Amino acid sequence: MPGSNAIKHFLQFSDFSLDEFEYVIERAKVIKRKFKAYEVYHPLVDRTLVMVFEKSSTRTRLSFEAGMHQLGGAAIYLNTRDSQLGRGEPVEDAGQVMSRMCDIIMVRTFGQDIIERFAANSRVPVINGLTNEHHPCQVLADIFTFYEHRGPIAGKTVAWIGDANNMLYSWLQAAEVFGFHLNISTPKGYDLDPALVNTTRYTHFADPSDACAGAHLINTDVWTSMGYEKENAERLKAFDGFIVDGAKMARATPGALFMHCLPAHRGEEVAAEVIDGPQSVVWDEAENRLHVQKALIEYLLIGRIEN
Repeated sequence: MPGSNAIKHFLQFSDFSLDEFEYVIERAKVIKRKFKAYEVYHPLVDRTLVMVFEKSSTRTRLSFEAGMHQLGGAAIYLNTRDSQLGRGEPVEDAGQVMSRMCDIIMVRTFGQDIIERFAANSRVPVINGLTNEHHPCQVLADIFTFYEHRGPIAGKTVAWIGDANNMLYSWLQAAEVFGFHLNISTPKGYDLDPALVNTTRYTHFADPSDACAGAHLINTDVWTSMGYEKENAERLKAFDGFIVDGAKMARATPGALFMHCLPAHRGEEVAAEVIDGPQSVVWDEAENRLHVQKALIEYLLIGRIEN
């Protein structure tokens, strides 16, 4: 286990140092190469991952469940509607019980406080599969994807077009760790919460097109995230003009990449010409959830592998 005295969790992006991330990224390269070569790699035989879902999922469940099986372990899916958590069992009690029956736990829930309380009572590593405030596994996959296509992200400029959501807060933490700059454009009323900002490595632009100028990567997300469906009509009005289209991509650096954590709504936050165009790497980005999370699980359970 990394660290001899304390359990290592991954609850938000800032939980790891640059050195740890660089290690995980290098391991993800190795693990992805093995996967593509159909090379059997089972370092986690007889280890069990429990996945706790309070929010619906496609990529998170598939990548964690398939990844754990590919590492030789087992994965168990728990939906809070079908468990005692859905009947009011305290989060603290659930953390105590679940962590005595498995080796590692992934939680996808609402408030960050829920996963923090769960982890505080867990005897095994806990991974944040998504909360309202943070989505660290997705941003790790995004950065790994950037490394694959363009090399190190340090010193680069990343544009975020959309509301201040869990993706943006994880990107802000990543900017502080990796040393890149964020150009941010959020509609009025959907601005950053200062309490969730831990860096000065960003510039806010009122005009989303200006935020794209000189960017090496342009990133966006759906305008209405899970849990905010009742605000959809209001958000569509507020986000008018925030679509990432060809004109905005043209203001970025030559060869700039486009990313989206998916699912996407063509014609709303992104134009079809962009997400389906030559600068888009969204499918690599989605696949890379699998590889970086396998490397993350391996690191949390085994520690560093020197070969």
